[in-house]
Amino acid sequence: MLELLLVLASLVVIGLTGLLTVVATPPRMVELGLWALALGLLIGIPTGWWYHVVLYRALSLRMALPPGWWQRPVALHPLLQADEYRHVRPWFLAGALGFVLCLAGGVAAIVGLLVMRFYP
Repeated sequence: MLELLLVLASLVVIGLTGLLTVVATPPRMVELGLWALALGLLIGIPTGWWYHVVLYRALSLRMALPPGWWQRPVALHPLLQADEYRHVRPWFLAGALGFVLCLAGGVAAIVGLLVMRFYP
């Protein structure tokens, strides 16, 4: 039974790879990559900023934050209490989602441009 599932999964992956090569042409990769990058910036910048504000508000009442705390804010997460962490975490995840979209979109756009340049 496991072997049958492996064969079926392999066939699905091969079929999707073939479909992807037809659908994801280099100009379309560049376009989708730039859209993903723009969406990531639209999501990531405001939510990342607000994450830092919420984290600062939660911790500054109890302690003096170290200099440059905003460069490595994740190191401060263990200092949060459970209810504070519940308020900080959604903004942290939304900012991380924006960052991942920016990375994926940028890579897709760069790959599309490189393919268009070297494989016309």
